[in-house]
Amino acid sequence: MYFLSGWPKRLLCPLGRPAEAPFHVQSDPQRTFLAVLARARLSIWYSRPSVLIVTYKEPEKSSSQFGSYKQAEWRPDSTMIAVSTANGYILFFHITLSRGDKYLYEPVYPKGSPQMKGIPHFKEEQCAPALNLEMRKILDLQAPIMSLQSVLEDLLVATSDGLLHLIHWEGMTNGRKAINLCTVPFSVDLQSSRAGSFLGFADVHIRDMEYCATLDGFAVVFNDGKVGFITPVSSRFTAEQLHGVWPQDVVDGTCVAVNNKYRLMAFGCASGSVQVYTIDNTTGAMLLSHKLELTAKQYPDIWNKTGAVKLVRWSPDNSVVIVTWEYGGLSLWSVFGAQLICTLGGDFAYRSDGTKKDPLKINSMSWGAEGYHLWVISGFASQNTENECDSKSIVKQPGILLFQFIKSVLTVNPCMSNQEQVLLQGEDRLYLNCGEASQTQNPRSSSAHSEHRPSREKSLFAEGSLETQGLSTLLGHRHWHVVQISSTYLESNWPIRFSAIDKLGQNIAVVGKFGFAHYSLLTKKWKLFGNITQEQNMIVTGGLAWWNDFIVLACYNISDRQEELRVYLRTSNLDNAFAHVTKAQAETLLLSVFRDMVIVFRADCSICLYSIERKSDGSNTAGIQVLQEVSMSRYIPHPFLVVSVTLTSVSTENGITLKMPQQARDAESIMLNLAGQLIMMQRDRSGPQIREKDSNPNQRKLLPFCPPVVLAQSVENVWTTCRANKQKRHLLEALWLSCGGAGMKVWLPLFPRDHRKPHSFLSQRIMLPFHINIYPLAVLFEDALVLGAVNDTLLYDCLYARNSAKEQLEVLFPFCVVERTSQIYLHHILRQLLVRNLGEQALLLAQSCAALPYFPHVLELMLHEVLEEEATSREPIPDPLLPTVAKFITEFPLFLQTVVHCARKTEYALWNYLFAAVGNPKDLFEECLMAQDLDTAASYLIILQNMEVPAVSRQHATLLFSTALEQGKWDLCRHMIRFLKAIGSGESETPPSTPTAQEPSSSGGFEFFRNRSISLSQSAENVPASKFSLQKTLSMPSGPSGKRWSKDSDCAENMYIDMMLWRHARRLLEEVRLKDLGCFAAQLGFELISWLCKERTRAARVDNFVLALKRLHKDFLWPLPIIPAASVSSPFKNGKCRTDAGISNVQRSQSWLGNIGPTHHEIDTASSHGPQMQDAFLSPLSNKGDECSIGSATDLTESSSVVDGDWTMVDENFSTLSLTQSELEHISMELASKGPHKSQVQLRYLLHIFMEAGCLDWCIVIGLILRESSVINQILVIIQSSEVDGEMLQNIKAGLQAVDRWAATDCPGYKPFLNIIKPQLQKLSEITEEQVQPEAFQPVAVGKTPEQTSPRAEESRGSSGHGSTPQGEVGGSSLVSRKEEDTAQAEEEEPFQDGTYDCSVS
Repeated sequence: MYFLSGWPKRLLCPLGRPAEAPFHVQSDPQRTFLAVLARARLSIWYSRPSVLIVTYKEPEKSSSQFGSYKQAEWRPDSTMIAVSTANGYILFFHITLSRGDKYLYEPVYPKGSPQMKGIPHFKEEQCAPALNLEMRKILDLQAPIMSLQSVLEDLLVATSDGLLHLIHWEGMTNGRKAINLCTVPFSVDLQSSRAGSFLGFADVHIRDMEYCATLDGFAVVFNDGKVGFITPVSSRFTAEQLHGVWPQDVVDGTCVAVNNKYRLMAFGCASGSVQVYTIDNTTGAMLLSHKLELTAKQYPDIWNKTGAVKLVRWSPDNSVVIVTWEYGGLSLWSVFGAQLICTLGGDFAYRSDGTKKDPLKINSMSWGAEGYHLWVISGFASQNTENECDSKSIVKQPGILLFQFIKSVLTVNPCMSNQEQVLLQGEDRLYLNCGEASQTQNPRSSSAHSEHRPSREKSLFAEGSLETQGLSTLLGHRHWHVVQISSTYLESNWPIRFSAIDKLGQNIAVVGKFGFAHYSLLTKKWKLFGNITQEQNMIVTGGLAWWNDFIVLACYNISDRQEELRVYLRTSNLDNAFAHVTKAQAETLLLSVFRDMVIVFRADCSICLYSIERKSDGSNTAGIQVLQEVSMSRYIPHPFLVVSVTLTSVSTENGITLKMPQQARDAESIMLNLAGQLIMMQRDRSGPQIREKDSNPNQRKLLPFCPPVVLAQSVENVWTTCRANKQKRHLLEALWLSCGGAGMKVWLPLFPRDHRKPHSFLSQRIMLPFHINIYPLAVLFEDALVLGAVNDTLLYDCLYARNSAKEQLEVLFPFCVVERTSQIYLHHILRQLLVRNLGEQALLLAQSCAALPYFPHVLELMLHEVLEEEATSREPIPDPLLPTVAKFITEFPLFLQTVVHCARKTEYALWNYLFAAVGNPKDLFEECLMAQDLDTAASYLIILQNMEVPAVSRQHATLLFSTALEQGKWDLCRHMIRFLKAIGSGESETPPSTPTAQEPSSSGGFEFFRNRSISLSQSAENVPASKFSLQKTLSMPSGPSGKRWSKDSDCAENMYIDMMLWRHARRLLEEVRLKDLGCFAAQLGFELISWLCKERTRAARVDNFVLALKRLHKDFLWPLPIIPAASVSSPFKNGKCRTDAGISNVQRSQSWLGNIGPTHHEIDTASSHGPQMQDAFLSPLSNKGDECSIGSATDLTESSSVVDGDWTMVDENFSTLSLTQSELEHISMELASKGPHKSQVQLRYLLHIFMEAGCLDWCIVIGLILRESSVINQILVIIQSSEVDGEMLQNIKAGLQAVDRWAATDCPGYKPFLNIIKPQLQKLSEITEEQVQPEAFQPVAVGKTPEQTSPRAEESRGSSGHGSTPQGEVGGSSLVSRKEEDTAQAEEEEPFQDGTYDCSVS
């Protein structure tokens, strides 16, 4: 409602001595002037600009006679001030305009500026008038005066001798006797015996009182702390005609303030709380409406130490109340008790270094015009003044502070409640929450950015109706779109009284003292009246609203003395010539628009409905016609009590039972907020008119209204929409109420399922209360969100030295800003429906909202709140809600995530209660696995680990681990390895707590790599697990697996994990899934080389070369080779290649791609050093000078990183050579036959791994795919230089022959390459025939430690060779028997299905 803005301002008082400091401030009824009292001074201040106009100083002699000034009260027409003094005198001052200078302050404009022209009323608006103060009359009441109150044409004075004096403003008593309070009868209500008990003791008197016009009586506080309400029974004001009522339970009253609009009396109490009472209409008794008190939860250190309430003041629009205490501090509350601001906590109470500040002590306060300012006279801690030097004490004097406020437009223009935007109005600017993020800036920067943005925004708004405006624009960011109000308009029309925004949030209109102005967010321009006389001739009375492109407003025409309803078109010039004017009978107090109807509430308590439509004659105006008038004078005691009036389509029938469906969307009812009571008047459909619908369409609108019914009490705001949406009928046909401290309420329609006939005994609507943590300012109906605003504070005291700036406002107060907030309310409503056994309705509502992005959060919140309440309650709950909520959540696919997220966010002690309701976590874990939701399953695993014995959690972890391996969820696999290790290492009664399965992997997170020479941090983070990138490959550890579990190598757990990893690797190889194998090894740091060494003759054999070749082509997206022709129509069709002769081209291209293939010199070095030196075939792919070489085994095991960019495959100066056309074609053919660069890197890496492990058959396959004869050469060198298993040679030979046959029939593109390597193949067959007796391959040849080849490896590694196997591996590999018959299975051409492998683990 109201929000503090910025820092308070300090007004400098011209002080003589410290004793003359001001202590009381009182604004006049129009809030233009303020009277400020000091001990013997009366000063008049002007509100805008805030300047001192005149001061009256009492002479010493008379001052000692009267005593010091105490209180001031203005006459209703602001021409007189009455001041009470300590010795029982009342001084009457007259305020007159001084004759000489008419103005004390005038604005000065440069010559020729438009403001110089003669404008009526102009001077008065712009200047501070020069006034004279003279004392005209002195009245002696001979007893100290306790309270002064202006009542109509009289002044009511209460004195300490228990008398009430009624004095005329001219200072005469008119012969009326003073009333003795002891003679006024008091009772609990007005119905009991007429002669109530009297106050019955001598020294009773009134301590504070205030007159309430709408209740016609006085709220009073007596000196003994009792409170009451005195009302004249008839029009005459004499002791016999007065009667008082009082509540029994208030005995510590200190002060009182009255709210005329809501008929509330707020009594401040010595306990620090404020009790707000209202009068019961039927009995006249005082009823407690609500209390305003600080709670121990929000203010634990101060809530009961505030002292008595010192002052209570309602704002000018009666929508908020401000309270201060003896201790100090300010707090702001809405009408019905929602706390908005309190300065006793947070940055108001503490400095940035954490020390406590002295609270601001307030001696007096008064609201300024329209509630934009609060004038405060403060008394800072005075005890310091005496001990400090005089210069300081002057600064420490109490001064006048001006607090600045921003308020919601709903406080003054309640018709804005059917919009979905939040609009706040400040004194000179507006805050909007609509508009795209790019539009939103600070008011200061708005001009700078406006040039280059309009085109973009036009397109944004052009297609956007409200439905497409979407959540992002209304919620997207925390900042406001600030619109500075036109200074030209403000100069002569301050303060802004009303503002309104249109449905799309593109246009705003504001109303000041006279006329109005409007602004377009698209053009960033204000539109003002061209003729200033027209502007100054109209006073808008009942607010204003937008209808499409028109502004509808009710105003008073000053020159014609006529109430009018006007409609202005936004696009035409702002001039009465373009307005449509309708005369009205009485003053309009409220106005609202519903679809094409305008509803108006007038001062004679009547409601008038108008239809509004665009004229069809081509003139751009809209016509207004009266449809219906409804008199409400029987129900409304005073027109000022009506807070808002709206037309809605809401009715007690929810549309299904109506005879015609379209009736449901008509203007069905009038909602009237009468002093906080929400009254509904529905159309009366009981009459015979219903049948005549078709004959006369206008007849439908003229149906009479039923008598009113009260829907709710303590209502501050009402929201409803006229849009319809079949999917979300619950939310769109509901009525939303804000009830202050009681939270919100929703009047929800209940629909039978599948249009069944509703039960006659079931209500068709239900009122559900719920609490939210923000003050609601708008409701997004479809999105199930409430939008609001909240004050935030920023401390700047650190910018000042502590001692130098004791009294700087920046040190005393934080800087206040207003932030946008929003809150979900759906879980509250679902819960309320479930409590009332309306589960079917809750389900319908939830299903209609299931598409919302935060719907999972809604379910989680509901489960969490119910669980916390029920599991922690001290008494047993007779009818627990948790089982119902659990059953409700199972209706949604998110059930498993919701439960586990809720469990993880609640403490372990509540888990048993939760899982007793939702089901056994073991069953839920298995459901997750069945649904393939592994992340959620991992979360359940943590719960199982805490709730079950280690054996159970290991069993479930194993299941999850194998599934994660299968699906390639590497992050999860790493967590599972760590988890299994943790279970293994701590097989005690209390299992160790393990990190979550969802947390991002950290570099030190994997304990099983602790003894490694390299870290997995690169491979673990910031790379999607499915992408097998070079970066990961290069940081893959191929150190010794023997050291892996050196910390606890006897632990069976490590063996167990290894077994699972080996089994998975074997399966991948059998299914020829080399890419997956590479990913698996790189991501999990699997010791691929040493494992391949062992499996060389078993799983790592290639059984079917052709199938392996095809599978690799497919997996690595590597194109099958094609033979270039003059025109190749389709290089690859149905898996077969077109044939043609072009062998020579391939041979030529080998030469220019030499930087990829190795040179003959390199092959020689390879043959001399054996298989450890792998530099030969891994020459650099880039010659840019980066360290990007794919080096030897030692290089690979260092965590060298390769830049994954576009690597050039040719020299940089290559492009400068002159190329013939045919050469270019060869080059492009060669490039077309290569696969993606990434695949090439991966294949080379795998080639290196297999070469090092001695799996030569796989090396041959990869060499064939890369089509590099050098690779085949190298393999040949290895075969010649070392003893190789004869069986493997036979296998290679047979495989290559199969490839040859396949190439001849199916893929001729391979033929040229096979021809190139023919000599090597013949050599190979010779070697094969030479080996009569195949000898076992000695793994020691490969297993030499790489330390000998690279000196730098010694510093970084303390590992042993590749061949050394851990104790577990030998036993493990012998358990798995490899079947030779698998070759038959491998010859099938279709890809393998999962699960076609066969292995037994004991």
